[in-house]
Amino acid sequence: MPHQDRSVIAALSALSVLQLVMLSALYAGVPPHPPASTPLFGIAPFIGAALSVTIAAIIIGPMQGPAGRGLSVLAVILALVSFGPQKYLDAQIAQIWPAVVLAQLAALFVLVRIFRTLSRKAGVA
Repeated sequence: MPHQDRSVIAALSALSVLQLVMLSALYAGVPPHPPASTPLFGIAPFIGAALSVTIAAIIIGPMQGPAGRGLSVLAVILALVSFGPQKYLDAQIAQIWPAVVLAQLAALFVLVRIFRTLSRKAGVA
């Protein structure tokens, strides 16, 4: 497995762990935890879907073809719903900032790796 794949897998794993901790806090009722639902969807099913996509990207190989890269980008987008820049306006930011910052760094890392790979492939073709 190339080093590039391993580093992207590590970043996706970090997103998975952060989402699992958030889901566990929700189920246990340990603050700070996300609300049980939003006007659009329930949080637990959404986090479950986000985790499923992230794990699928890891299994396929996050840099392996359009499917792996597409799942990786989707995993980042879904993670940023929970940990994106909008969280800096959240009332609980003083308690959740470590997770928010780490998730954003991991998401940025994944996106940079994918877009660098795509730009290299476009330059070769």
